[in-house]
Amino acid sequence: MSIALSEWLPPQAQNILLVLFLSFLIGLEREGKKAVAEIYVFGGVRTFPLIGLIGYAMASVSGNQILPLALGFIAVSGFLLLSYWHKLVTGELVGLTTELAGLITYLIGALVSQQHLWMATTLGVVSMLLLELKGGLEGLAQRITSQDVVTFTKFLLLTAVILPILPNEAFSQFQINPFKTWLVVVAVSAVSYGSYVIQKLSKGQGGVILASILGGAYSSTVTTVVLAKRSAKESLPHLFSGGILIASGVMYLRLAVLLALFNRELMRALGPSFLALGVLAIGAGWFWAQRRDASSHAIQDPAAPPNPLELRAALLFTLLFLAMLIATHLTAVYLGRAGIYTLSAMMGVADIDPFIMGMTQASGTVTPPSVAAIGILIAVTSNNLAKGAYAYFLSSGVAGIQSAWLLIGLSVLGLLPLLWLV
Repeated sequence: MSIALSEWLPPQAQNILLVLFLSFLIGLEREGKKAVAEIYVFGGVRTFPLIGLIGYAMASVSGNQILPLALGFIAVSGFLLLSYWHKLVTGELVGLTTELAGLITYLIGALVSQQHLWMATTLGVVSMLLLELKGGLEGLAQRITSQDVVTFTKFLLLTAVILPILPNEAFSQFQINPFKTWLVVVAVSAVSYGSYVIQKLSKGQGGVILASILGGAYSSTVTTVVLAKRSAKESLPHLFSGGILIASGVMYLRLAVLLALFNRELMRALGPSFLALGVLAIGAGWFWAQRRDASSHAIQDPAAPPNPLELRAALLFTLLFLAMLIATHLTAVYLGRAGIYTLSAMMGVADIDPFIMGMTQASGTVTPPSVAAIGILIAVTSNNLAKGAYAYFLSSGVAGIQSAWLLIGLSVLGLLPLLWLV
């Protein structure tokens, strides 16, 4: 198509057609709003193309001089300011969207003249989307709380502000790499934050199964505690015990992703087993949750997990991760394999992410990969047994017993990879 145009039209004519096309689309969208609105709306299908052509002409005659282009921008801004003043004096609903779209149209013409065709096209398309999606964007703004905005800002602080400035080199005898340390925090926070956002968006619609899946991506231990406490108030043991098993299955999938990101050798050793255990646990949990209980009344969704992006929580995770790195190093040097395995079993009673991520960094340096893989298996198995104990003591009688047996079974299956790792 572009080759055919180049044969029939000179480059300047092609540029003018692009300016007319992009500015006409913006004007067409504004013309549609003018047709349905009962108030004054600036411009339409003729005004916006004219503004685009003015921008193109001013940029063409300016050459390398910025002053003529700036004077043209000021002149167009003056007309747009008169339009905005008219809205103010007539007491109509005041908005700057159309006037700003006019300034964007002027810049599109100037960019095309300077051969920044991709940027001009992108500005035109994005402007069209922002203008056309007004209702959806305003509805989204109403659904998002100030706390959600603060949370997302914290996520950007962790990922886009702090991470790039950290040195990517190892320090001290413990080989602590600030960049890789914070990258671990970012990876775990991203998985947790993603599940947290989805769970908030689906609140009131997903039920226990969806809460179990998303909660398992955040923290299977926290999800087990939440579901166990809820089951004590509900006569639905199969549903809640199945949900607890699903959360632990998702944990295996989450760990497989983290291993793939931070230690390919451990991923090759444990990844297939973790993926199989995750799928098996999720499938068995879903099947078990579908079994009918004596009571089948509808229940509300379990409460969403706490916000995983509190800065204090991120700092605490960093400290725990560093502590696990140092503890693993000292244990490997002074206590050998038996010490690593004992430490792995002890770590399972709480959140195992800091320990496992520490093992991904220690593997191949202070700890042989096979020992690190076995240590991770022991920690995961210990964590499943601990969750079984939490469910048994926090849940109702039947749900607690079912959850404990299901997690014991998953723990036994989780030790099978030892047959080819030892």
